[in-house]
Amino acid sequence: MDSKNEQSINNIPRLVIGAPQGRSGKTTFTLGLLRAFARQGIAVQPFKKGPDYIDASWHTAAAGCTSRNLDSFFMGKQEICTSVSHQSSGKAITIIEGAMGLYDGLDLRGSSSTAEIAKVTRTPVLLVVDTTRITRSIAAIVMGYQHFDAEVQIVGVVLNKVAQARHEKMAREAIEAFCKIPIVGAIPKDVNLAIPDRHLGLVTNGEMHQTESLLEYLADVICEHVDLNMVLTLAQSAPELPQYEGAFGPDLSIHSKNHRSITPKIGFIQDAAFSFYYPENLEALKNKGADVVPINALIDSQLPEDLDGLYIGGGFPEVFAAELEENRTLRREIKRAGEMGLPIYAECGGLMYLGRSIMTPSHNFEMVGLLPLDTQMESKPQGHGYTIMEANPDQNWFVEKTEIKGHEFHNSRVINLASNVKFGLSVKRGSGIDGQHDGICYNNVFACYNHIHALGCPEWAERMVRLATIYNQGKWAHIEKVAGQ
Repeated sequence: MDSKNEQSINNIPRLVIGAPQGRSGKTTFTLGLLRAFARQGIAVQPFKKGPDYIDASWHTAAAGCTSRNLDSFFMGKQEICTSVSHQSSGKAITIIEGAMGLYDGLDLRGSSSTAEIAKVTRTPVLLVVDTTRITRSIAAIVMGYQHFDAEVQIVGVVLNKVAQARHEKMAREAIEAFCKIPIVGAIPKDVNLAIPDRHLGLVTNGEMHQTESLLEYLADVICEHVDLNMVLTLAQSAPELPQYEGAFGPDLSIHSKNHRSITPKIGFIQDAAFSFYYPENLEALKNKGADVVPINALIDSQLPEDLDGLYIGGGFPEVFAAELEENRTLRREIKRAGEMGLPIYAECGGLMYLGRSIMTPSHNFEMVGLLPLDTQMESKPQGHGYTIMEANPDQNWFVEKTEIKGHEFHNSRVINLASNVKFGLSVKRGSGIDGQHDGICYNNVFACYNHIHALGCPEWAERMVRLATIYNQGKWAHIEKVAGQ
């Protein structure tokens, strides 16, 4: 197998992994493919279409390379292509896993669909088809997907959940005869080809002790039933990445830092309870001049020394609520720091953690208590999908009237909210905290259900580093004043 890694900046072997519908097996196929390439020494760069944190974390574990998200809702065309180009440098193949059905988007035009990412990046599509209780009719399905949009190039098919040899033979012959594209693989039915899920999708890979054995098993299945050489050949048929004139395309290489005499220290809570972070968000903070340090809310008893800011992402604090409650010393430290003006930016799970309590059907768990609210877990999503927010006046984090595009997906809702709470965002699309507002502001705290991506909201990192720098300056000015007395 050709393991050549050097590619020109835009000549990138790549494939989009799509499917007629969700639950067709895209993710398990993609994970097995990534691990199969990685363990053969073939450098592979994974991407996930859409704002999915969990699938991307599984990609990273499978490929041994940080997966990135591509989303045309809050990224421009050139931003998407620049990300693919930069992250794929030195890789032999790039794999972009789609979401839902290939053409499923926000509207009749298929905005923000997997197909749109394929078109923006001019990437060929490998279609994974669930063959359960269907044989010759598979060709009709594939043919429909081939001709639905002439700009989408479907170059091969993977048959999934094949029952037996005769089943595979009928499906393979029908597709090759009527659709004129190759069958790249045929994966048999297997109850072990699955990852447990919960209300937001798959469980995070960090929660599974058997992650490595599962990924190795998936790779074994792919190596046995999929032609990896053909996958590479199809990926190498991809044309050069396009360039879009006039579109905003940030330099995703290591940015030159702002030349400040101060390097603010910003902590981010990353553990089993809080794992939803886009790599670009953390990189943006570093590139703006911050020293970014991890914190484990489950086991760390105190905040890092000389902290100037705190970033708390999303995750599953309700699953680990007992452990979070048990760590009383850290909760007290965070509350005290927030009361003293430490800049804190919290998203979704972070918002829940900063409240008084998390209420599950069986128990109420005490949290930080910095914000005057409780959160209650529900059986169904309380907010799900893309969001558009507008920044309100008199808050420190965004310029007034700025339109902020993001996403939300949570099964909790805010209750017992104090009547005098100040909101930093007005909801134009989405649910937010109460259907109209999001972004609770208190001192230098900004806590919301909305998730943002630094490529779609570059001013966020600049503001956070600026607030952390101001906090740092004020802190040392106070120390010098006390020392001089």
